[in-house]
Amino acid sequence: MICAIVLAAGRSRRMGVQKLLLPFGSKTVIAHIVDQLTASSVDEVYVVVGCHGKRVSRELSSRPVSIANNSHYKSGMLSSVRCGLHAMARQCRAVLVVLGDQPSVTTKLIDQMLQTFASTEKQILMPLYQGKRGHPMIFSAVYRDEILTHYDNVGLRGLLYAHKDDIFELSVTASGVLSDMDYPQDYQRELALLKEKNEGFLASD
Repeated sequence: MICAIVLAAGRSRRMGVQKLLLPFGSKTVIAHIVDQLTASSVDEVYVVVGCHGKRVSRELSSRPVSIANNSHYKSGMLSSVRCGLHAMARQCRAVLVVLGDQPSVTTKLIDQMLQTFASTEKQILMPLYQGKRGHPMIFSAVYRDEILTHYDNVGLRGLLYAHKDDIFELSVTASGVLSDMDYPQDYQRELALLKEKNEGFLASD
């Protein structure tokens, strides 16, 4: 079983508004990302909420996801990863960690990553675009307890450093693995990419 943890607990301070609830096409950013996941071969999706948790949860109420509330979201991203690990089913053999503000990540990319992870002997997979590592990432559930008890000061970077020989770098053509949304200009960039993509679909019809 492959489980996805969507990190959706942040305060969006740099954006100035809750970025996960901003419009993205006919949906919101977080709904778009969740829909990409549920359309993929991921078995279960856990969305970790914190700041504005009730609003984000309500936005996803009609979707087949589990909500985990991170009461310690102010302490950083690792706390949300841990919250998701505590919530997920013990049958999960691998974990896909997805940023809640990365709407360029597609079902196609997720499935490509999962298929590659299943065929490699490595226990961690990172997407690589033009030599740079991005998100989302996949790791084996064998690292669950290690993540729950280690790396307080460095987050998942500590896992990558401790097990650098167990990482498979998957070269991808999707630049979106390097792009999340922190500032208003980032949001405008993602909207422009979505418009370009939609216009491409219309032109090919």
